[in-house]
Amino acid sequence: MKSLHESSIIIDGLNTSRFERTVFEDMRRGGITAANCTVAYWENFEKTVDNIAQMKKQIRDNSEMLTLIRNTEDILRAKKEKRVGVILGFQNTHAFEDNLGYIEAFADMGVRVAQLCYNTQNLVGTGCYERDGGLSGFGREVIAEMNRVGIMVDLSHVGAKTSSEAIAASTKPVCYSHCLPSGLKEHPRNKSDEQLKEIADAGGFVGVTMFAPFLKRGIEATVDDYIEAIDYVVNLVGEDVVGIGTDFTQGYSVDFFDRITHDKGRYRRLTNFGQVINPEGIRTIGEFPNLTAAMERAGWSEGRIRKIMGENWVRVFREVWGA
Repeated sequence: MKSLHESSIIIDGLNTSRFERTVFEDMRRGGITAANCTVAYWENFEKTVDNIAQMKKQIRDNSEMLTLIRNTEDILRAKKEKRVGVILGFQNTHAFEDNLGYIEAFADMGVRVAQLCYNTQNLVGTGCYERDGGLSGFGREVIAEMNRVGIMVDLSHVGAKTSSEAIAASTKPVCYSHCLPSGLKEHPRNKSDEQLKEIADAGGFVGVTMFAPFLKRGIEATVDDYIEAIDYVVNLVGEDVVGIGTDFTQGYSVDFFDRITHDKGRYRRLTNFGQVINPEGIRTIGEFPNLTAAMERAGWSEGRIRKIMGENWVRVFREVWGA
């Protein structure tokens, strides 16, 4: 008889690891059905196309264990075929440059999730590490076009004002693909109870991250601390609009963290994470079954576990991506 983890759809709403065969092998070892895999931060249109081309080559070269996800049927197929589904995602709309036509072009390439801003200001709005001027007029056009072509709006690293205006502007559900509640730890990247309720009340979605610097106990955290954070959000907004968004950075060295904590990867320092260690019990993607086990240990029902491990993501993706 299959375990609950083996039989469940497991979706990681944000994974930004160093994508290579060893990471993909660990994703399959962990039972991942599909993951939103970051292919752009501050890259322009041309470099982002190159990143997508490289990822698609990896999918072809490792087709026995990988498949590209374009719709929710592809997720169900990946589960059936025991392959890992790769969802192409951006952590910034910088790659759209100032050309709305690029949005549909990226959708045609397979991009299905795009975060509006990565930490700081861009043409669309403002990130969470500086004074927030809100959503620009161009930003409203960007959201309308993302809604039209079926790219999900992600607000994880976006400033509070820009987020609120984006939630109001979008006609499709938006998400925090990877965040934690500031009710457990104050941090510019964490979301207040009000922000979490706001996105849920508008039909949006919350992916809860396990990135240790944002957890209450930091690098001392365990998988049970991660469960506490998920439970906090569920108690606030309900179990139907919450999922997993680990923000795994597997395979990267300190140079990676140095880059992502500076504006555009090379200018002023925005924050300092210090030592980054994933919670004990889920240090690697291959340990994902320990997360399901921790949920069972916490006394969660099978229905809740299945929803949060992946079924909720499938439902909201279907709403955004269409049939």
